[in-house]
Amino acid sequence: MSTQPSPPTGQRPLDHITVVSLEHAIAAPFCTRQLADLGARVIKVERPETGDFARAYDQRARGLSSHFVWVNRSKESLALDLKAPEHLAALQALLAKADVLVQNLAPGATLRMGLDAATLRAQHPRLIVCDISGYGNDGPYRDKKAYDLLIQSEAGYLSVTGTPEQPSKSGNSIADIAAGMYAYSSILAALLQRDKTGEGSHIDVSMLEALTEWMGFPMYYAMDGAEAPPRNAAAHATIYPYGPFQVGSQVDGTGEHIGTVMLGLQNEREWVQFCAHVLLKPALASDPRFDTNAHRNDHRLALQKIILDTFAPLTVPQVLARLDAAHIANARVNTMADLWAHPQLHARQRWTHVASPAGPLPALLPPGRQSGFDYRMDPIPRVGEHTETILQELGLKD
Repeated sequence: MSTQPSPPTGQRPLDHITVVSLEHAIAAPFCTRQLADLGARVIKVERPETGDFARAYDQRARGLSSHFVWVNRSKESLALDLKAPEHLAALQALLAKADVLVQNLAPGATLRMGLDAATLRAQHPRLIVCDISGYGNDGPYRDKKAYDLLIQSEAGYLSVTGTPEQPSKSGNSIADIAAGMYAYSSILAALLQRDKTGEGSHIDVSMLEALTEWMGFPMYYAMDGAEAPPRNAAAHATIYPYGPFQVGSQVDGTGEHIGTVMLGLQNEREWVQFCAHVLLKPALASDPRFDTNAHRNDHRLALQKIILDTFAPLTVPQVLARLDAAHIANARVNTMADLWAHPQLHARQRWTHVASPAGPLPALLPPGRQSGFDYRMDPIPRVGEHTETILQELGLKD
């Protein structure tokens, strides 16, 4: 794989920041990995021996967990048993030197250990405490268990995703990712605010609220009791043609010649171009069944048949060429193997490697090229790999 260009000079934005994280699974680790990308020292507190339970989700990344590899590079692993008083005291000593605490433990867990935001901020006024939970720190749902799929359900995501017959969950941990992103951006905002006021803050991020924010379009579409957007598999709920179309059903052979093409029309100018240069039926643009998006949406099946009949004797490259020539937005429906090999990612040198207990692993550079600094891309740690070093820094013995 390609390696990143020569790194620019300059300090990273968070080189001076220390983050302590009581984290597991995805939401909090995704947040703190992004802080580490910007240079923060992230100390991940794990259970001795077993560590973050996400380490055992699978062994698909050359013997390591795919989830864990994704969100835990550039961190230090500190193994502590927080039920043991001396271990808890070590964590408290570490927090006295930290800038940020991130935690997504079970509701009430930090309060029982005296690590809740109110207690810590009274002791350390500059400390930023970020709690990530399923439903937030108060309200009737506070103590409910919250896994990603459950939040997708509660946030209405499943009601608008899938086929007309069957709802479908997201293929990735979308609720965890949403919460991790808002925790990340909220911590950056809190650091900026601390520079102005000298005071830390408490951040309370819930998975439900994060994913509900991402549901803004379907919520407003269904405002005041209106009908919600229908589930239309990979097709757009309200714009047509916008979605996947089969290509090459009458073509001999396999491979790239037969497959699915994703295309999307956004306006009437594109519809005219589509009819003339893709379907080769310019008169279709003024057909009263299809002359507005609302009419095309109402007559989806009739228009779908025309499109599929046109695409059947063509190959995927031929259809893509027509769409490109007509300036119609389009994409291939890629597999994971296609994504690993995506020519655009390689052309932009977005891949590098990070060290891990399993040896070097490919890693995607964070989105957003930076001219002033290079992202931190350091190893994925073993459980407790940095315990001795960190305790020595605190002046503590075994």
